[in-house]
Amino acid sequence: MDRAALLENVLPIVVALGIAAVVGDLLILSFGEAPATEYRLLVEGTWGNAYGIGQVLYKATTLTFAGLAFAMAGRAGLFNVGAESQLAMGGFAAGIMGLLLPAGVPAVIGMLLCLIAAAFGGAAVAAVPGVLRARFGASEVIVTIMLNFVVLALLNWLVSAKIHVTETLHTPPINTGRVPRLADMFDAFHGSAANWTLLIAIAVALSSWWWLFRTRGGYELRAVGLQPDAAEYGGVNVKRVLWTSMCLSGALAGMGGVNFVLGYKGYYEEGFAGGAGFLGIAVALVGRNHPLGILLAALLFATLSQGGLAVNALVPKQLTDILTAVVILAVATAVPEVQRQMRAAAASALAALNRSAATPSAERDA
Repeated sequence: MDRAALLENVLPIVVALGIAAVVGDLLILSFGEAPATEYRLLVEGTWGNAYGIGQVLYKATTLTFAGLAFAMAGRAGLFNVGAESQLAMGGFAAGIMGLLLPAGVPAVIGMLLCLIAAAFGGAAVAAVPGVLRARFGASEVIVTIMLNFVVLALLNWLVSAKIHVTETLHTPPINTGRVPRLADMFDAFHGSAANWTLLIAIAVALSSWWWLFRTRGGYELRAVGLQPDAAEYGGVNVKRVLWTSMCLSGALAGMGGVNFVLGYKGYYEEGFAGGAGFLGIAVALVGRNHPLGILLAALLFATLSQGGLAVNALVPKQLTDILTAVVILAVATAVPEVQRQMRAAAASALAALNRSAATPSAERDA
């Protein structure tokens, strides 16, 4: 990467972080506190001790999967807003697989089967908007938003009505497939939720980079995202690329559920995603839809999330939420690629709404 390309990719992010820092200073001063003190507490509560580092790594793991999911669809010109439900379905599928497997199954095989189940769970949810977009031109933005409500409500009903442990909102503990925590090997991480799903996230990010930039399939996906008409003229099956991209995106989101279900709690719990699927959009935008950038962006947002707890004694935790929003807005304003992606999503949703509004009129005229 030459110097001009490096500046083009990095400078907007640096400017966004600078703007967020200025806004953060003003907000902290409005509460009568010193910015330097707050930032010191934030760093000490995150990267200043082993527990904080563990919590940041744990949160960054889920955000990495969610960011990769959005980026995979984004590279194909799609705007996947459904990572929240795909993440939840992946966690649910992993939990059910862990329950169905007998306790005697070796842990490694159990983990692998649960991971595959999580990927299939997320892909199954994402296949719906993918097929509707490829076959009928339906807006994936609208479909994924609506599916979030449907899938999360369905999972909540299944758990609360069918397979919950009495007086709880979670399933029974899985029989096999648990992912060891970092604390099992390093005592310093005792109490944190960090687990070895972290390595899976890094491996998946590197694999995504290799597939996107070093294989024919990745080339076709990126070509469809940049110029679908030119890609089709060049022999690419655009419809196939669209729905398979959504399935890959859903599979990546679904694997994120493993971090909580297999690595942290050992069971599926209602509402465990906690908005991580939506925050994955911000992670992907800040990471410029690049797998390696997403790894760094996930660490940034995980630090802000955990840091909010560290400074909560002096300023409201919501301060870090505001800083997160400022970073997103600054990046969306400064990066042409992000603007193009958001305009394409808005145009897709608007076209779908126009088609929906026009259909009854045509039928009445007939």
